[in-house]
Amino acid sequence: MPRGKGTILDDMEQASATAVINARGIVTGWSDGARTLTGYPAQEAVGRSVAALLAEPPSTTAMTALTGTLVLRHRDGTPLRLTARACPLLGSDGAPAGYVITAEPPAAPTLAEQAFQQASMSLSVFDTQQRYLRLNGVACRVMGVPEDVLIGRFFPESVEDAEHSRSFLHNLRLVAETGRPVRYNSWAGAPALNREHAWSIEMWPVKDDSDEVTAVALAAFDSTEQYLAQQRLALLNEAAAGIGTTLDVVRTAEELVELLVPRYADFASVDLLPWVLGAEEPPPDLDEEIVLRRVAHGSVEEGTPGAAVHLGQADTHPPSSPPVRALREGRAVRSQAGEPDFVRWIEDRNTRSPEGRSHREGVHSMIAVPLRARGTTLGVAVGVRMAHPDDYAADDAVLAEELASRAAVCIDNARRFARERSTALALQHSLLPRDLPGQAAVEVAHRYLPSGSLAGIGGDWFDVIPLSGSRVALVVGDVVGHGIASSATMGRLCTAVRTLADVDLPPDELLTHLDDLVTHLATDDTGDEVAELGATCLYAVYDPVSRRLTMAAAGHPPPAVVLPDGTASLVPMAAGPPLGVGGLPFEAVELELPEGAVVALYTDGLIEDRDRDVDHATAELCHALTASAESLDALCDSVLKAVMPEEPSDDVALLLARTRALGADRVATWDIEPDPAHVAGARQAATEQLTAWGLDEESFVTELVVSELVTNAIRYGEPPIQLRLIRDRALICEVSDGSSTSPHLRRAHAYDEGGRGLLLVAQLTQRWGSRQTDGGKTIWAEQPLPPD
Repeated sequence: MPRGKGTILDDMEQASATAVINARGIVTGWSDGARTLTGYPAQEAVGRSVAALLAEPPSTTAMTALTGTLVLRHRDGTPLRLTARACPLLGSDGAPAGYVITAEPPAAPTLAEQAFQQASMSLSVFDTQQRYLRLNGVACRVMGVPEDVLIGRFFPESVEDAEHSRSFLHNLRLVAETGRPVRYNSWAGAPALNREHAWSIEMWPVKDDSDEVTAVALAAFDSTEQYLAQQRLALLNEAAAGIGTTLDVVRTAEELVELLVPRYADFASVDLLPWVLGAEEPPPDLDEEIVLRRVAHGSVEEGTPGAAVHLGQADTHPPSSPPVRALREGRAVRSQAGEPDFVRWIEDRNTRSPEGRSHREGVHSMIAVPLRARGTTLGVAVGVRMAHPDDYAADDAVLAEELASRAAVCIDNARRFARERSTALALQHSLLPRDLPGQAAVEVAHRYLPSGSLAGIGGDWFDVIPLSGSRVALVVGDVVGHGIASSATMGRLCTAVRTLADVDLPPDELLTHLDDLVTHLATDDTGDEVAELGATCLYAVYDPVSRRLTMAAAGHPPPAVVLPDGTASLVPMAAGPPLGVGGLPFEAVELELPEGAVVALYTDGLIEDRDRDVDHATAELCHALTASAESLDALCDSVLKAVMPEEPSDDVALLLARTRALGADRVATWDIEPDPAHVAGARQAATEQLTAWGLDEESFVTELVVSELVTNAIRYGEPPIQLRLIRDRALICEVSDGSSTSPHLRRAHAYDEGGRGLLLVAQLTQRWGSRQTDGGKTIWAEQPLPPD
């Protein structure tokens, strides 16, 4: 309804700066506040064109929205920036006959405004017609333009016409119409971004006092890193199921290429050393210039026209080329456009295949990763990016090494199957740990002898796995049957044991999970009986601090123990059901060992054979273990010579471990009261202990780790709380409490007061983790120490 002139003038007197203009843009009203703000008295302003009072023309968006920033010229000539809003005056015909304009200097930003502008995520506000009302700094950077350029504009006018834009607009309208919030994820680009990003978007209605929707607000969190991490995990899962479906070398290489293109690379190739495709033994060393044979390649372009080497063709690579560097260094090698090695590599490809030069234009990044399986280098896989906007980064190198590792195992399985008996010796060295991991809990020696029977290689395996708290796991197992199937099952179980050991499960629980896995494998393999996929296993954990050995068996022969006084005996323990039977429990047994005791783990091939008494064989084993020997390696040889049958019908694995102990001078323990006031005392105690150990350089990091872990235990755990420092090959900090709830890393938001403790621990230490105990849990972190 049109307002009377008298009413308008009354309001003008009360407003700080108000003016009235008619439809022709002539000033017809001027408040005292306007005079104070601009310096112009009413008699000088009324009757003039409003344009004559402006220092800059208003923006189109401000004109459309009837709100925005105006720059007036003060009476003294200086520009005056004001926040203005226009209210139309309707004539008798309902059309605007003029406008009442209110203006005031920009107010100092409120705390809420500062929070809005400084938020680390994109924040925007739209009206119910999907026009921009507000954007924070991040949103403006994503859009690539200042806020005032977008204010008042209809959303589709500011973005490309794409599916993600239409989805965004649909959700804006949905919230405005229904008054209900919407949350969804999107993979989309933005005007100022050179690539697509993953977004977690939440939209919610803004309502007035009458519960009417007046605007739609949204927050868009850039979750690209998390999304890409999920994509990498998905790719690894696909690799586990999609690579190695046949025992064919070439087909396995093709499966790797099919997995890489197009999600990981625009072009990918697999080249193998010639001996892999033949019957020769692997050479002891790589030549200066390496010859590789192309077995598979693929591209986003049909027919792979950019390939410089044809399938089946051999190619000689110079020492400086990325593939050769990857083979020699045993790791993924990345190379980007502009780097000398990259330029030489591209020039070499163009020289070799000039007809494909045009298809290599735009190549900006490549990665070469060695194909290594069981300690043997088989070849190299190469990935190249052209259309993909990102260069290969460190995370891509880790993923490439994991994919290449899985593919290499499958290629090696196929190679071994093709070569049959000629692979027996290679299998002995590759399927089992060649260089056991460094650890201080035990001194180890091992032997693995493949069967000489026509049945082929069996499924015996052993492993030594370092655990947290300077503990170590000793594993020995035997898969029923012989041949590739048994070897493959052995590889799965060995990997599963390592994975479960990393979770720090007790021996009996670990075997329960392993039993479930074998049952699952038997169910998946149609046509095979469960017994054919059975296995036995002995899993033992030794703690050098308490000198206690905890073990459980699944149908496996018990270990023998030789004490320092020379007495030897079998450990009395329940054999337990074999893996794959299912539904039956496993029992753990624990014993305390003196330092220097020798534990012998073995497979049944050592003591069992046709026409041989097992009791007599175990007695021979115990006697042989008491023989004097210069070293554990020498003892291994003497035991095998004394106990093993002349022509064993099964594989033989023997693992000897001599126990060590960490004395009280290398372990420090404190009981902590569940009071935050005691955190400082825990830090001080740890610092003093490090000084006593001569480890002052580690004090800073250790103080932070102790502070975070003890604080978390007090705040979120339950008493009793205990702090323990162990000086081993690494400096280990452990905090135990009575709660069984395991911690986890989380991403703290910009204004969160907490949530960064474990992230700090993870960044400052070499590795960290948690393990369940009988009385709760233990959180541990390790720092590397310089060698003594």
